[in-house]
Amino acid sequence: MIRLAEVSDIDAVQKCAVDAYSPYEQRIGKKPAPMVADFFAIQTAGNLYVLEADKRIMGFIVFYPVDGVMHLENIAVSPKEHGKGYGSLLVEFAESAARDQGFKTIALYTNEKMRENFRFYEAKGYKEVGRWQEDGFSRVFYHKML
Repeated sequence: MIRLAEVSDIDAVQKCAVDAYSPYEQRIGKKPAPMVADFFAIQTAGNLYVLEADKRIMGFIVFYPVDGVMHLENIAVSPKEHGKGYGSLLVEFAESAARDQGFKTIALYTNEKMRENFRFYEAKGYKEVGRWQEDGFSRVFYHKML
């Protein structure tokens, strides 16, 4: 089940982010942005959704509109739950929400050093639109027409 996150979910979301992104810390040379995100502020803004199964948070997604485009800011699945299709479910949830709200495009970025993500997003129909530095990270930007 995917649902809007509650304040009581924030600790589990933070743990999921650290578990999911810490393997990239050495490769990037610093903590990936999701490891230090303010999930309380994100939850308060209504932009944080969790994937829950067996009363446990398996993953989460953060998305919100920016300049007429739905922006997928962050997606993470607990490493223990990889390979079960949860990442795809979360992306499909965000895409469906974007369509329901009348958005024609969904945008996202990933770190240039997280090459595994390129194949994941491209297989879902996302097209690379550029690469540049942002907030001290080398990012790869993608768009998908809905």
